[in-house]
Amino acid sequence: MSAPTTQPANDADRSAVFTTGDWGLANRSELSPLRFLERSAAVFGDREAIVYGERTYSYAEFADEVQRLARVLRATIAPGDRVAYLTPNIPEMLIAHFAVPLAGGVLVALNSRLAGPELVYILNHSGATALYFDAEFRHTVAAIAGQLPELATVIEITDPEFGPTPGPVDASGIPGLVAYADHLAAADDLDPTPLPWTVGDENTVISINYTSGTTGKPKGVMYTHRGAYLNSFGETFHNQFTGTTRYLWTLPMFHCNGWCTPWAVTAAAGTHICLRAVRADAVWDAIDDLGATHMCGAPTVCTTIVGSPRAHRVDRPLRITTAGAPPSPTVIGHLEAIGITVVHVYGLTEVYGPYTICEYQQAWDDLAPDERAAKLSRQGVGMLQAENARVVERDRVPLVDVAADGETMGEIVLRGNNVMAGYFQNPEATAEAFAGGWFHSGDLGVMHPDGYIQLKDRAKDIIISGGENISTVEVEQALVSHDAVLDVAVIGVPDEKWGERPRAYVLVRQGESLSKDDLIAHARRLLAGYKVPRDIVFAEDLPRTPTGKVLKFELRQEATQS
Repeated sequence: MSAPTTQPANDADRSAVFTTGDWGLANRSELSPLRFLERSAAVFGDREAIVYGERTYSYAEFADEVQRLARVLRATIAPGDRVAYLTPNIPEMLIAHFAVPLAGGVLVALNSRLAGPELVYILNHSGATALYFDAEFRHTVAAIAGQLPELATVIEITDPEFGPTPGPVDASGIPGLVAYADHLAAADDLDPTPLPWTVGDENTVISINYTSGTTGKPKGVMYTHRGAYLNSFGETFHNQFTGTTRYLWTLPMFHCNGWCTPWAVTAAAGTHICLRAVRADAVWDAIDDLGATHMCGAPTVCTTIVGSPRAHRVDRPLRITTAGAPPSPTVIGHLEAIGITVVHVYGLTEVYGPYTICEYQQAWDDLAPDERAAKLSRQGVGMLQAENARVVERDRVPLVDVAADGETMGEIVLRGNNVMAGYFQNPEATAEAFAGGWFHSGDLGVMHPDGYIQLKDRAKDIIISGGENISTVEVEQALVSHDAVLDVAVIGVPDEKWGERPRAYVLVRQGESLSKDDLIAHARRLLAGYKVPRDIVFAEDLPRTPTGKVLKFELRQEATQS
């Protein structure tokens, strides 16, 4: 049907038209997560929105703070300018998720654990014109300030929960540095008319999230207002967020914009419990004293919770959504034993965080605990806002699906509303990622007969030993099922005879003892002989990203140098 050029003559004619006519935009508004805060502040203005130490914000106060900062930003930046934030999970970072796009800017949330040269690359590549940073990182910013020619505005945030700041602002050595409170006070001299919680085009970029860059320079993943809005709905639905939700921020907000949860929890008018650092005591304090009902994070967050001496059965429902690496059935079982529900999702930075979810089936109630945990450790099916994932033969276009037998490995490919708009200023990488009309994840997995996918490995992590593919994930889950093992990472190391062989880096639980022979014997009961690692390193820690993923490339580098 072609679009009409005049208004239909009567209601019957109008009802058959699916496109906008002369009567305006009565049947369309541009999608943006900004709407979520507008609504929650209007409907639940007195409800507690943010809790952080001694600070609390109602939804009305949350929205007012966003408006004040957005007015100052609107007077400082041009539309589309990138605004960078280098902070922990403090209220200012949460406020930025609304204030920056409300002002017409694009949020670039920076990984707070990056070194100076890495930050310089991202800030210059994104062309950020403004940088807001927590005082904890003043020395880092001071060291790189002279290498950021496009940076015009630098704002320091002081956080009483962190402690004393390292000296006065004017002695920092950062040209033009302004304190956050003084910066925000400038709003008093500007037009107080509230900025509209809207966007002219829902396909406008709302944020740029940089990948970890483990195989090259980080790439800037562009999210749109539309994608963030729709992904937030999926998060709200699948996490079962409501007005009584008390969401604990164990997932970094700089990681995929916290899986869009700053917007999703706000859409439900739940309470954000901000957390500066993920420590076992702080997490259990939030569970016991602040009534946390939901949290997200990598499996290491799960391990932190169950591995704490304070671990106990919870007295109210608590739901943990985990991703980043397949959680072991053992850890899932430990959490279930203390009354914590584990929801497993899968995704990447390029798909706004979670894309698939392991939907629970009632038939699993009748399974033995270890069998049920094995089902729950799969990556599952497409979320509400996403399409179904596919598992396809690698390096083949047109794409061809592998057999849905739970055994045949292929690459997981994705598409839909929560796939990135592309890589910022990198059309070549964008075209490569979208070959065949789907986003190529680089993850290897299998498709089960019930339509659930299961991640087996990253393409670069798979071990090929004597011509056989060995999934490091499968080996890790076998080893961590030993009662004395807290965590484990498996990599492939060079071998003259087999090409590669598996090496396991093992963390032993506090107070437990474990020998190499005992662990190998345990693995032999669960794995084919060629998959069992004879090379075992008992370690005190594992290198990780800020989101808890083990940096296997660092382990491989270490192995080649030893």
